[in-house]
Amino acid sequence: MITVTQSAATHIQNFLAKRGKGEGIRLGVKTSGCSGMAYTMEFVDEIQADDLVFEDLGVKIFIDPKSHVYLDGTQVDYTKEGLQEGFKFENPNVKESCGCGESFHV
Repeated sequence: MITVTQSAATHIQNFLAKRGKGEGIRLGVKTSGCSGMAYTMEFVDEIQADDLVFEDLGVKIFIDPKSHVYLDGTQVDYTKEGLQEGFKFENPNVKESCGCGESFHV
């Protein structure tokens, strides 16, 4: 299961409204960074046949089956701290992450 906070849901809905199209967002992982994996997030205009679909607070979240293994149980939040703002992932599967927070290892 993948969930979003109210703050993340509001930002995602606003982004989709500004675009004027889109089914939701796609979360995934890619090989990157010093810890091995990094999160990916993009808009979904076309649903893939093997997509897993979760819906929370009015937001549809699409994940490919391979990424789901690493993301199951993740909560997506949107935070603003000082001059930095953006999406934050609370992933219970992460064993360690790099110092800059850009990549993780499960």
